[in-house]
Amino acid sequence: MKLGTPKEVYSGEARVALTPESALQLQKLGYTCLIEKGAGSAAGFSDAAYEAAGVEVVKTAAALWKAADIIAKVRPPSETELKRLTKDKTLISFFNPAGNEEGMELARSKGATVIAMEMVPRISRAQKMDALSSMANIAGYRAVIEAGNNFGRFFTGQVTAAGKVPPAKVLIVGAGVAGLAAIGTSTSLGAITYAFDVRPEVAEQVESMGAEFVYLDFEEDQQDGAATGGYASVQSDEFREAQLAKFRELAPEMDIVITTALIPNREAPELWTKDMVEAMKPGSVIVDLAAEKGGNCKLTVADEKIVTDNGVTIIGYTDFPSRMAAQSSSLYATNIRHMMTDLTPEKDGQVHHDMEDDVIRGATVTHEGEITFPPPPPKVQAIAAQKKPEVKELTPEEKKAQEVAAFKAQTKQQFTLLGVGGALMLLVGLIAPASFMQHFIVFVLAIFVGFQVIWGVAHSLHTPLMAITNAISSIIIVGALMQIGSGSFLVILLAALSVFMAGINIFGGFLVTRRMLAMFQKS
Repeated sequence: MKLGTPKEVYSGEARVALTPESALQLQKLGYTCLIEKGAGSAAGFSDAAYEAAGVEVVKTAAALWKAADIIAKVRPPSETELKRLTKDKTLISFFNPAGNEEGMELARSKGATVIAMEMVPRISRAQKMDALSSMANIAGYRAVIEAGNNFGRFFTGQVTAAGKVPPAKVLIVGAGVAGLAAIGTSTSLGAITYAFDVRPEVAEQVESMGAEFVYLDFEEDQQDGAATGGYASVQSDEFREAQLAKFRELAPEMDIVITTALIPNREAPELWTKDMVEAMKPGSVIVDLAAEKGGNCKLTVADEKIVTDNGVTIIGYTDFPSRMAAQSSSLYATNIRHMMTDLTPEKDGQVHHDMEDDVIRGATVTHEGEITFPPPPPKVQAIAAQKKPEVKELTPEEKKAQEVAAFKAQTKQQFTLLGVGGALMLLVGLIAPASFMQHFIVFVLAIFVGFQVIWGVAHSLHTPLMAITNAISSIIIVGALMQIGSGSFLVILLAALSVFMAGINIFGGFLVTRRMLAMFQKS
């Protein structure tokens, strides 16, 4: 089958869904790759580079759509592109199925299969195909770079001969993929970074990256993001008021604010109001990554950069990934390639559309003349939080009764063990000589004491305990040394072997113990 990538028709879009590197991998799956002339030039991939990778360069979009069995795109297809679909074609691209009913209906009427890359479920196995995350990662990074480009100072604090420069204070609203990328970039540039998210479970991730998580004085339990597929959910009015109050408190202190809050299939929630913008210092910067859905800031203008009357710059670009087209294209093409790997289990260049597969079913919006959106929940909830079983709290009387019962059971077990052992000793003593019994009793008591000591040790300490015990308890070497001077060759041989094996036990025991102790030491 042939996989083709046309030039993006969306104005200003520089990304491309096929790179020379991904084409080589797709050819290993058995596919022939096509690309429209000039499709990769805006991302820095020349037609010559594609030809060198074995890709056929097609002159026109119409010729490519006619020749290709599978079409890989970045932006949702236009009406003209959808009309070029046929029953035997598969389209893979961003599609916005929740807001593109006309497009879905047109694709259904054509009988084509459409795979929407934004619908890839967020389960562990599908991370390699998660194009939303790969693009959000770039957007978060680029947002910090754009903020720095419009900010009049360093991010990091400096003390120089010319004076002292305080570090910039950056607030990231929303700690999803884009937010975490922005946090990582901001902290690496030396800024004092704060982050907020409605999902409390991300606080540890934020703090592990060197940022400070902004907590709210709010009593109501917040919903775990795992319950909504890893995305934020709509919050109560009380929570929103507490959130806005916290932002009003932070606004005068922040130099840069980056908002990333989006809820799937909804307009962006307004989080940074006009009065917050007015409270910010002149020269401050706001980067609104939700501008395409209306913006988190009240004053954001999509695809524009504006400066307010009090000197605050508000950036509302909607093409952050496209502004890093080479990197974005490389990551997106890799997402496409992994999707094709799942669609080609036999690596024979033939698509096998398995609707029983969670990932393929979740991403498919039209198939065999039917609209399959919305998909059913995935059978594997990889990110869902497991509910902890409720443990009944025992009363002091129940705890005491439990301890007494455990003590009685342990005492009964020990007395039974001693009684059975004593009886066996008496039976052996009836038939064994006295000289043997002296050593046998010491041997049995040693086993009993050793058993009692080892049994009381935590399981995690068994290995280091046994290692050091092996080292210091190799009493066998003493007996072997006493016998090595014997006149019998067999006795000397056995004694030498005993010394050798006991030596391994001693040195090996100390070596293992040393390595285990080193695990708990700082280098």
